[in-house]
Amino acid sequence: MIEALKAKGIKDASVIKAFQEVPRHLFVPPGLEHKAYQDAALPIGGGQTISAPSTVAAMLAALQLSPCDRVLEIGTGSGFQTALLTRLVAEVYSIERNLSLIKEVREKLIRAECGTAQLRAGDGMLGWLQHAPYDAIIVSAGTDEVPSNLADQLKPGGRMIIPLKGRINLITKTRGGLRFRELSSCQFVPLLPGHTGS
Repeated sequence: MIEALKAKGIKDASVIKAFQEVPRHLFVPPGLEHKAYQDAALPIGGGQTISAPSTVAAMLAALQLSPCDRVLEIGTGSGFQTALLTRLVAEVYSIERNLSLIKEVREKLIRAECGTAQLRAGDGMLGWLQHAPYDAIIVSAGTDEVPSNLADQLKPGGRMIIPLKGRINLITKTRGGLRFRELSSCQFVPLLPGHTGS
């Protein structure tokens, strides 16, 4: 998998190291462990997927994360990206709309020795105001526009990576507003309001 990331142009040493340290097979459904280290998206149930490693790596590298950063993740999903973030930054706050996934991810993070993230079930479009502002926000679901709550919770100079209209965008918050840079085409599940499960 590491060679595949390098072949795709991932050069960020800290991101590569995080991929080396986090066992992806712990975050895929039973029966798919043999595919865990392929550079491919895999289903995790509930209409969701664990993104291809190269996609996750490119998004993380684009954020240019620092070890002291506070990061908000929208869409915990399988928890694999959450685990990588715990290896890259000081504070990770992750929101997932599916409560049943949150329960599974907590256990997986502990098994992977990445149990420092704070998780909660909720509406990702609302962000997590209690811990704002954030140095970076990473959104793992597609939308047509940037949720205003997320933009508001980003620090001045902060970065957000978000799939917009089928394109991954890197957004920087400046004094004059938000600056957008398209990175690549993408396919993500839609960013939906509210939350599910009990």
